[in-house]
Amino acid sequence: MPLSRSLSMTSLSGVLPAWEEDELPVEDLLLFEVAWEVTNKVGGIYTVIQTKAKITVDEWGENYYMMGPYFEQNFKTQVEGCEPPNPLTDNLGDKPNVIGHFHEWQAGAGLILSRSRKIPMATVFTTHATLLGRYLCAGNADFYNNLDKFNIDKEAGERQIYHRYCLERAAVHCAHVFTTVSQITAVEANHMLHRKPDVVTPNGLNVKKFSAMHEFQNLHSTSKTRIQEFVRGHFYGHLDFNLEKTLFFFIAGRYEFSNKGADIFLESLSRLNYLLRVRNDVTVVVFFIMPAKTNNFNVESLKGQAVRKQLWDTAHTVKEKFGKKLYDALLTGTIPDMNSILDRDDFTIMKRAIYATQRHSLPPVTTHNMLDDSTDPILSNVRRIGLFNSRNDRVKIIFHPEFLSSTSPLLPMDYEDFVRGCNLGVFPSYYEPWGYTPGECTVMGIPSVTTNLSGFGCFMEEHVSDPAAYGIYIVDRRFRSPEESCNQLTQFMFSFCQQSRRQRIIQRNRTERLSDLLDWRYLGRFYIHARHLALSRAFPEKFKMDPMAPLKVSNTVQTRD
Repeated sequence: MPLSRSLSMTSLSGVLPAWEEDELPVEDLLLFEVAWEVTNKVGGIYTVIQTKAKITVDEWGENYYMMGPYFEQNFKTQVEGCEPPNPLTDNLGDKPNVIGHFHEWQAGAGLILSRSRKIPMATVFTTHATLLGRYLCAGNADFYNNLDKFNIDKEAGERQIYHRYCLERAAVHCAHVFTTVSQITAVEANHMLHRKPDVVTPNGLNVKKFSAMHEFQNLHSTSKTRIQEFVRGHFYGHLDFNLEKTLFFFIAGRYEFSNKGADIFLESLSRLNYLLRVRNDVTVVVFFIMPAKTNNFNVESLKGQAVRKQLWDTAHTVKEKFGKKLYDALLTGTIPDMNSILDRDDFTIMKRAIYATQRHSLPPVTTHNMLDDSTDPILSNVRRIGLFNSRNDRVKIIFHPEFLSSTSPLLPMDYEDFVRGCNLGVFPSYYEPWGYTPGECTVMGIPSVTTNLSGFGCFMEEHVSDPAAYGIYIVDRRFRSPEESCNQLTQFMFSFCQQSRRQRIIQRNRTERLSDLLDWRYLGRFYIHARHLALSRAFPEKFKMDPMAPLKVSNTVQTRD
């Protein structure tokens, strides 16, 4: 396998019409982007808008406006208030060239009213996931094998979302241009909303934000050390495994147990635990970062970190004392008697510290007090498979039901630093229109597991000839049975555990090279194309497109050596 290669972008560029970008009079246009998540972080749409903002501003300058609900706290911390530098649309005179880009059904009302009132505006509607599709998958329906069999109106009515579904469908059909974020969602939208998307706009990232060049390996080591410190505290009294031979896996995102693949992940972990106990001396600590209802940190988790800190302070005190006596002895030209260099008080202090680490219970599976402990899906399945962090288990589980924060008294790390410190992100989603979590792993050089039912997985499968060699493991959940998918995921994780440290370093280098493939500098062009297409349909006398010419996108993305 060569260490550098070209990644094909041909399939992205060969079928879309071109626009003479230099002829587009941006100074005579206004772009409004409307979404519920402009400053309100709920899911991936917030990431789309936030990371895409820079390239959009570079193109549109002061003619670009975002619109969303006003949440005072978010407004104060995420944006700066200012007066509009230009008049709005009523004063544009004979140049009412406005584009309105609406995301998801919550913003659909604005699009529908704009069209019904015949406001001269080009409209784009993007669905990041169909409303009914998310509900059906959450209910464990065999979704993708029955796309053409669902009675859409009946299913929406039974789930009491018929009014929202009608709003979404009306927005889709009123828009001049309809887009989705992936090919898998395009197929879904065609059946659920009865319109084939005009453009697929893959989700990108502002890769420059994550870029660390050759430093990303050092950042991995630094962040991993911080995670190891947390693990030392969490497993005090049961730390009978070698942290240098311990791998950190994680899953993160919305707490949608089946949609996000937490069900198949837990079952695979049970099987991985058996394989590691029989054939390997590697330990795997798995983090579940999914927000759930809690009332606080649990006492055992806080106590573990306190014990760890006390032990550190004790060791540091004794080390200082030992070092001074050793230094004084060496200055006199003698080798000290090691039995006399520590006195009785030092031994007493160390014995007390050791006694404090004794524990009569197993390390907790969750870091917080759960409000619905008995019915929580993750904890219920942990009980079923019997992974309770016992000494014999080679797979340990830590459920952190809260988003990470550097101000946390328990695990004081931002999400980005945490991801950099892990070895593998596992996201075996059943329903994932795009999937930012594996993409974020990729640009930080961390291998990840995804599926061919996620937009990201399909994208990588299409544009990288051997994704696994680049640290992108794609589980087949579309054409295999759940049992076969579970076995495949287990094998992926077990194979990863068998890699040497050097092999993991080489793989992280390869993973990071895929970053340019996910950069908005390339993927942002599909949003540009969608807007141009909307203008040509809304104002055909002013804006024309050649539907036969290819989109001007570079055929290859060169990776760095």
